Amino acid sequence: MIKRFLQKVFSKRTKATLAINQADSIDTSMAKKITAKVHKIDKSLISQAALKTCDGLQKAGFEAFIVGGAVRDLLLNYKPKDFDIATNATPEEVNRVFRRSRIIGRRFRLVHVLWGQETIEVSTFRGHHQAEGDAKTNDSGRILRDNVFGSLEHDAARRDFTANALYYNPANAEVLDFHNGVADIKANVLRMIGDPLTRYQEDPVRMLRAVRLSAKLGLKIDAATQAPIAKNANLLQDVPPSRLFDEMLKLFLSGHAIESVNALRAQHLHHGLLPMLDVVLEQPLGEKFVMLALKNTDDRISIGKSANPSFLFACLLWHEVLAAWQTYQDKGESFIPALHMAMNEVIATQAEKLAIHNRHTATMKEIWGLQPRFEQRAGKRPFGILEHPRYRAGYDFLLLRCDSGEIDAELGTWWTTFAEAKPEDRTAMLLPDTSPKKRRKRSRKKSTATDKVVLDSIH
Repeated sequence: MIKRFLQKVFSKRTKATLAINQADSIDTSMAKKITAKVHKIDKSLISQAALKTCDGLQKAGFEAFIVGGAVRDLLLNYKPKDFDIATNATPEEVNRVFRRSRIIGRRFRLVHVLWGQETIEVSTFRGHHQAEGDAKTNDSGRILRDNVFGSLEHDAARRDFTANALYYNPANAEVLDFHNGVADIKANVLRMIGDPLTRYQEDPVRMLRAVRLSAKLGLKIDAATQAPIAKNANLLQDVPPSRLFDEMLKLFLSGHAIESVNALRAQHLHHGLLPMLDVVLEQPLGEKFVMLALKNTDDRISIGKSANPSFLFACLLWHEVLAAWQTYQDKGESFIPALHMAMNEVIATQAEKLAIHNRHTATMKEIWGLQPRFEQRAGKRPFGILEHPRYRAGYDFLLLRCDSGEIDAELGTWWTTFAEAKPEDRTAMLLPDTSPKKRRKRSRKKSTATDKVVLDSIH
């Protein structure tokens, strides 16, 4: 405690700190101030952890606002999934205010403040990335590093869409709107702040974000915001696979996955995001399977259930596995080894674009690997499948294959009945075992000393 207090008192402030830590002189004259009586935000929808984070920073003498998508969702009367805080405190100062916090990131230095199971992300007001400081862009204009701090007004200008450049102050329940974001939300318009092409060059993921938000919130993308997207889809090739994977997860797990895929198609952004997903979606059988999987995911999220990314990506890439599996069999590979070769090939191909975590790819392989085993309905094999740790995911996957018409629905019906049956009834359901019996190897007897004597006497 004493050490922390001395750090607060004697810590040296950098030029960036001095430039932004003037809480009593923050200029909000450029923003529209919308009172609680007008915006009617329901405070019960606000996370207590977010409120405590703002309160802690404000009591320490800093400015702090709930910002971005959380404010947008509150204005639409949705309960936000995540809460971000913007402040004029530097990451080091935020870290000193909250005992359970940690500074993360190199590209954008942020602070995660921990409250039980909830994490609140706190960022320092950003300045222009071309200003003097810790910032870097590549030849195409993409921002590689951006730790230039600035004012609240600068921070608002750095936000992507007007609907995300909104700041809610819990202390007085006032919303600050620098770019007419509230008016755009009311008009159901998604509009980029600044020149859209430049903003997409700075961060190509904004193109995917535009698609996701328009699908999720039912907002129409502004004409100027939409115009550069189709022509600059190739910019996504410059995005690190890990960031692309995270954005695709948000898109497919938004609860509006089908609308998102349709929007991706409309903006010509689906090509290459998942290897050859565009080809799959042009095949009647493949498209039906993918759409059933996306609907299944949307339905689960709509009723408050969790959705497994491993299961979803296994569905999205299944028809690529099927095609590769057949190719390896045509080349003479055996049935199961060919499947494993196909799985490895498809995952390696997608890894060039999407850095799917190893924990997901391992589960995907288990789900795929179970599919031929479901064909085995004789002997002890079905009982073993029921004990498999991925049985439920594999079974749900099997039902989707039946529903899409890929395989006979009878197989799915049999497994549903078998899983629900009593143990004694399961045995009666087993099919005759027609698989070829393995021939037992006859063990050769070792010659004994007596045998050797007999043989010697014969010769």
